[in-house]
Amino acid sequence: MCTGNDGPCLCDTWVFCGNKQACGNKFGECWLKKQKDLLAPEKQEAGDKVMWTSGLVFGRGEGIIGLETEHGTLHIKLLPDCSPLSVKYILELLALRHCAGCHFYRAESRGQSWDAKGKHIKDASFGPPFANVQGTLEAQGMIFNKIPSEYCPTIRRGSVAWVGSGPEFFISLANHEEWKNSYTVFGFVLLEDLMIAEKIAQLPTKSDVWNNINVSVLENPVSLRIQRMKTSVVI
Repeated sequence: MCTGNDGPCLCDTWVFCGNKQACGNKFGECWLKKQKDLLAPEKQEAGDKVMWTSGLVFGRGEGIIGLETEHGTLHIKLLPDCSPLSVKYILELLALRHCAGCHFYRAESRGQSWDAKGKHIKDASFGPPFANVQGTLEAQGMIFNKIPSEYCPTIRRGSVAWVGSGPEFFISLANHEEWKNSYTVFGFVLLEDLMIAEKIAQLPTKSDVWNNINVSVLENPVSLRIQRMKTSVVI
């Protein structure tokens, strides 16, 4: 196996037999496997009657997808151990080889409330602006099923999380302790690519009000496409 910090894993998939009645003498057993293509794992049966539970493990430099925009590509490390259902959906999008309809539509800078490292400035407000870029990952021609709440840590600079149950999502440009544990995080933007998100946050916007909250909406939405990385990325 691997720790996630020492490079590609010798085994990148775990399988657990957790249905006592169906598993019989195999109940409690666990296997490790190696996928031929980690970003397109072999599909197995699913549902309440299936006795196996399985998941992925991404080693260092693995499990990284790209959100390609006209301003550059945001490399995102996925977190299957924390939010497996969310990652499953992202990999399904990746398999489509397109993400028609996916785009960023809201962009808010750090303003005077957070420093360049995402730390909140003492006595400053918590927005607006709210230091994030928001969009949708609902692709045309694909049915989206709401994703239940999964891994909900404190939002940090670079966190990629769902708004509610998706498909709306956001990339945070700051640490948001004030948001508590409200959002499912399924990945994080690699540090060197955060400047691309910062650039999008500086694009022209127009003011709007959503549920009595002042927001900044992009004058021209930024289209995005999910792409696979041809090689492992060093992080």
